[in-house]
Amino acid sequence: MIKSKKKITAVMVATFFLFTLGVVGLAQRHLMVLAPRPEVKVELAAAPRDPHQLEITVDGARAAVEALTAAESGVAPRTVFEFPLTLTAGPKLVGVSFVQRTEARDEATLRPRTRSRGTQPAIASVTISGPHAATGPGDSPSRRRIFVCRPAAKTDEARCATQIFSTLARRAYRRPTTDEDTQTLLGFFESARTDGGFDAGVRAGLERLLVSPDFLFRIEADPDRIAPGAAYRLSDVELASRLSFFLWSSIPDDELLDLGIRDRLRDPRVLDQQVRRMLADPRARAALVDNFFGQWLQTRNVWLLTPDVNRKYPWFDDNLRSAFVKETELFLDDQLKTDRSIGELLTANETFLNEQLARHYGVPGVYGSHFRRVRLADENRWGLLGKASILAVTSYPDRTAPTIRGKWLLENILAAPPPPPPPNANTTLAENKTGRPVSVREMLERHRANPVCSSCHARMDPLGFSLENFDALGQWRTMDGDTPVNATGVLLDGTPVDGPAALRRALVAQNEQFVRTVTGKLLTYALGREMTSSDAPTIRSIVRAAAPDDYRWSSMILAIVKSTPFQMRRARS
Repeated sequence: MIKSKKKITAVMVATFFLFTLGVVGLAQRHLMVLAPRPEVKVELAAAPRDPHQLEITVDGARAAVEALTAAESGVAPRTVFEFPLTLTAGPKLVGVSFVQRTEARDEATLRPRTRSRGTQPAIASVTISGPHAATGPGDSPSRRRIFVCRPAAKTDEARCATQIFSTLARRAYRRPTTDEDTQTLLGFFESARTDGGFDAGVRAGLERLLVSPDFLFRIEADPDRIAPGAAYRLSDVELASRLSFFLWSSIPDDELLDLGIRDRLRDPRVLDQQVRRMLADPRARAALVDNFFGQWLQTRNVWLLTPDVNRKYPWFDDNLRSAFVKETELFLDDQLKTDRSIGELLTANETFLNEQLARHYGVPGVYGSHFRRVRLADENRWGLLGKASILAVTSYPDRTAPTIRGKWLLENILAAPPPPPPPNANTTLAENKTGRPVSVREMLERHRANPVCSSCHARMDPLGFSLENFDALGQWRTMDGDTPVNATGVLLDGTPVDGPAALRRALVAQNEQFVRTVTGKLLTYALGREMTSSDAPTIRSIVRAAAPDDYRWSSMILAIVKSTPFQMRRARS
């Protein structure tokens, strides 16, 4: 855990643990906005029983070191260390580590029951505070991007402010800046600079820009003299914005916006080159993994899990929760980075594990807290269907939920969502009155005995049963309480399956159906609206366009970008 106390604006970019030969600790990327001395405060979870060296590094260079002596009998142990540093302004990678003792552990490897009993020191928290007694606004990369000029004299302030606001508005509004845009912002600038000076005026204009509808909304205005309901092609500027929010979840960069302003995106070769350039940018993978996959696969809900840690799953903790998320993120990022076929979401026999998650899966030979690529020998773990993140978010806190898993498969893999339950339908399982342990399968079979319930459950439950070998946290099991797990199920077309591997093989046999499902989900994400029956021909044409390239992600995304719904819209009626 890292705690940060900041008395001025600061940006946290990344936090990670360092495990290298002879060094164990943690590092935090921190933005020093002002040069005055910040202070790094390190708190240990326990006093050391042997001598150690506690080292502070900045951008890889040693900035301070403290010799930790063994705690003496009758002397209060020292567990808090403060390091005042002298640094220049700018982003800094501040590291805190123990040296020469590789068996030292950080907080991530400590279990609560051993926190105070180990013989090696452990880092509990790091606090970076300051700068203290700061004067002036300081410096930062974002501030330099705003202040593209500085007035040489008071008479030059209006000209410089105009340059600043026109530059900011062009990016924020994602289109060429008009005189009306700059005059509106200059009005706020003039009102504020009277009392507060040039910086205060720029701040007021920036505040006005950030509440503008042109910034907050993606505005696609109908052309003049267009018939209500008529279809028309987006302008190149609007296409640039739509493309950027699709692939980056952010505004266009200067290159893409320049092409849009110059009406160059109409050229198919230019559009193809821009899509490939944007896909090669790490921002595309980060945005698609977090936003598209997180929404489609519902893996965002891992952070909302509340497993029954008191009775059923006492070993579950936030480290394991984070490992669920990290594995899925690394797996999906790798699929995009290496431009795999979409079908490999189901068939991939490699994933990314650390020791804790490997132990959860029963995979031997993986040690340490860092994640690494692992080839899976167990076919049941291949692809998405073996990921704990998906299996956990489709379960209840204390048991599996074949109905939820079946519904998830219907909606997200087969594109055949079940109808909603009838009004006032009882969706809870009946209380067990047999006096003996009853499996989830047996409870659901009794539930389906009600004809009202059977109409929906008959489609969902048989699919969900095929994943019953995975418990509510995705661990493999052969018993449900005192009852052997029965993982037999049936697909919608009547194909029998028995267990996760058989389910995966049956889905792979209908690979084009799965590809169409993913295409529909991706097109929904790209357009920001639900698919309708009228979109079915478009989805089929996108799939056909990507087929010669084995349905690779780049081919699928290119086909979506070139499709009619992506490049055109219909005028309001």
